[in-house]
Amino acid sequence: MDPVIVVGAGPVGLTLALALSRHSVPTVVLDEGPGKDEQRPARTVVLRDDTAALMERLTGRSFGDQESGARWGGWRSLRRKQLMRELTFSDEMPAPLHVPQHALTGALRAAIAEERLVKVAVESKLDSVEQDAGGLTAHTRGPKDTWWRGSYLVGCDGPRSTVRKLLDIRFPGRTAVERHAVAALRTELPGPGQALLHRMPPWRHGGAEVTGRPLAGGVWRLDWLLPPRGELVTPDALVVRIRETLAGWCGGSTPPYELLDTGVHTVHHRLARRWRVGRAFLAGDAAHLLGALGTQGLDEGLRDADNLAWKLALAWHHGAHDALLDSYQVERRASVAARLRAADQSLPILRGGKGLRSYVPGSARGHDALLTDGHVGRGPLGAPASYADSPLAAPLSESEVAVGTAPGAPVADAPVTAPDGSLVRLRDRLGASQLLVVLVAPGTVVWERRHWVTAGIMPRLAAAVTALPHPAELLVAESYPGAPAHSVLLIRPDGHLVTALSGVRPAELYAAAEAALGGAAPKRRTDSADAEEKAEKTAAASRPTTQ
Repeated sequence: MDPVIVVGAGPVGLTLALALSRHSVPTVVLDEGPGKDEQRPARTVVLRDDTAALMERLTGRSFGDQESGARWGGWRSLRRKQLMRELTFSDEMPAPLHVPQHALTGALRAAIAEERLVKVAVESKLDSVEQDAGGLTAHTRGPKDTWWRGSYLVGCDGPRSTVRKLLDIRFPGRTAVERHAVAALRTELPGPGQALLHRMPPWRHGGAEVTGRPLAGGVWRLDWLLPPRGELVTPDALVVRIRETLAGWCGGSTPPYELLDTGVHTVHHRLARRWRVGRAFLAGDAAHLLGALGTQGLDEGLRDADNLAWKLALAWHHGAHDALLDSYQVERRASVAARLRAADQSLPILRGGKGLRSYVPGSARGHDALLTDGHVGRGPLGAPASYADSPLAAPLSESEVAVGTAPGAPVADAPVTAPDGSLVRLRDRLGASQLLVVLVAPGTVVWERRHWVTAGIMPRLAAAVTALPHPAELLVAESYPGAPAHSVLLIRPDGHLVTALSGVRPAELYAAAEAALGGAAPKRRTDSADAEEKAEKTAAASRPTTQ
């Protein structure tokens, strides 16, 4: 079987290649550049809890240290001189992770260098793609013109995507919905480790809004919202902004600072009409652009890669399954479209000038809440995607039970017992080509595993898991948010909850697993009945006998 071709060696392309390798799928990454990334301290990414866990799982390293990244300790927002909101992050509200993009890409490249299933072809610019019944052929220009044969191809090649143009996919949207002047500098500010949003700061060149977000090593990224058009930011004007902002936050005098990098960041909102054409797909900035009001486009691009990797892996290992592959576009495009709609609806309210809304009592706090959601990863602007209306959703079941995670949403992290008896984190078990089944069984931690693994409902559940239409790993949790005792959770390889059932329900569990894989079988009812019968027989055989 030919490898998957990934076009583009940015964070999304490298993440997809690494994720595919974890599913035992060979990948060729076509890198237009020399294989190295320019270090730009002002070019950073904010990762939510789920995407930060994905990066740490794939690279095998933590980014929340003093060298690579910073997890914010809290969030403050001000309007003029008034403190509007203050948040402290905790286990219930995990802190975003703020990392320089070159540090993230460097960690991905280092992990790929140790991965035998991934080949990176540098200085290879794609110029043609041809599809046929058995795969694709791609041609690249560079020091050597090369033809590449692949089973599938994914364009992760950015806003000006060559793949998107070759596939003749439209990319409608809005240009320059926001502009920001950006500076990265090393200094000491009040509230170390706390991100800060200041609207209408009370100094001359403060502008409408300025954001300060901490990085590792005492570095801060500052963003000043600019008018949509017309204002050029000269180096001298930017220095004035920096000095006045630092002085305003530090009691009137500018503290010592070291300016590391500057730039102007322009936000566009666009959404590709199609994300799949035959064996070719789009992901990341090639498929969507967003980023206004504190939202993070790269965060969504990483979710694209996580969603697509396990589906491509199943198709690569077991043959193409159109319903499963089509679900990538259905789930991810709908999720990004909802976020774009939320931002586009909020922009006129938040950036609409001094209209009637500015005089409505409480409007300032409502505006602040919207902005906070975008920056810290909550609500329609910032919360992780939920695939409640996915074609992979489980069929309705009377055995379904409500837990703290809605079906289709990313699962919460929790300690679980693995099959070998070790205590691990639930998110550490994601990313392999298997489903996860989690039994919530309070009290198991006080007993040795050998005492409960053959007791109660465990033998019957283990048999039901063995009978599923796809390999699955059975884990046991002492507790899970909102889950009653003996709840059974079925989780996709990308960490989204398929269903939660009350107790062991082999037929319902089988039907949910089958749906999560895109459905199959015209024999669904028969297969489910067979699964239940097999579960009962295996459970009976595994019960201890008495003499």
